[in-house]
Amino acid sequence: MIILIKSVMSIMIGFIFSGLLGLMIVPFFKKRQFNQVLNRFLEKEHKEKVGTPTMGGLIFIIPSFLITLILIVFNKIKLYDSLIIIMFTFISYAIIGFIDDFLIIKKQNNKGLSKNQKLIMQVIIAIVFFYLFMKTGNEPLIWIHTLKIRKNIGWLYGLFILFILTASSNAVNLTDGLDGLAGGLSLISFITFGILSWNADWLLGYEEIAIFAFILVGSLLGFMIFNVNKAKIFMGDIGSLALGATLGAYAIITRHELLLILIGIVFIIETVSCIIQLIVYKYTKKRVFLMTPIHHTFEKLGWNEQDIVKLFWIIGLIASMIAIIWGVIL
Repeated sequence: MIILIKSVMSIMIGFIFSGLLGLMIVPFFKKRQFNQVLNRFLEKEHKEKVGTPTMGGLIFIIPSFLITLILIVFNKIKLYDSLIIIMFTFISYAIIGFIDDFLIIKKQNNKGLSKNQKLIMQVIIAIVFFYLFMKTGNEPLIWIHTLKIRKNIGWLYGLFILFILTASSNAVNLTDGLDGLAGGLSLISFITFGILSWNADWLLGYEEIAIFAFILVGSLLGFMIFNVNKAKIFMGDIGSLALGATLGAYAIITRHELLLILIGIVFIIETVSCIIQLIVYKYTKKRVFLMTPIHHTFEKLGWNEQDIVKLFWIIGLIASMIAIIWGVIL
């Protein structure tokens, strides 16, 4: 019962803080014309979104970070290494996203950070992550409980961390193309990892990372007030990169890397659709999908944006429920 109360309180505090912050940020960003540069191939479908501000990720990033910091300062939660790693990943990728968004707004095109610049930053983050991870006594294991696989891969685990963080952050970033889509799916995913974290009582600081997950869930709920159709503000790279990488960090810390595939199944489908399209077009000059990520194919087929979002939310929710059963019981 105490766990449930702590979880609900974390969600409530995050929701109130982010909701109030959103009321200040949205009109300020709109006045300053921090506008999203829209895809020219979607001018017809998204013409009503012209002039919508971006960098809305600040609405859930600032509350999540500050509330957690306040709880630490007042000794309500302890600053364990596991929480340090989660928060480091969250803020580091938010910084990458902020720089990218800032450059896009400044140049008024979709050319922010180059791929090499992003990769260099992500490599540095992965190195620090690996150092902190090993410093706390964790073993560099590829550990799949269900298949009874437990293999120490040494320093190669650093590359594994880089892959997980890069793949998950880019997957959420690609999914962030419809009002409320990435935000809703991320909310579902963090509820799942919050529950899984409460069950990871073998991990030092499991309670703290569970509370952070639910604070983030509440903050995302507050953000969704302004992001569901018709969106008053977009998440931006600052939000999508931070959310994606943090999901990857939770999977690594709680040793649920395999479950990340199930929890983030929609993110993966979106990413795989882009990869398939790119490879097939490169060698055949033909397209498998009308447009990628795949949610845009549904748009081109005439689906209503809200119906696409609801469908993807349902898929994500069902997959996450299966993941909870698998992770907690099996």
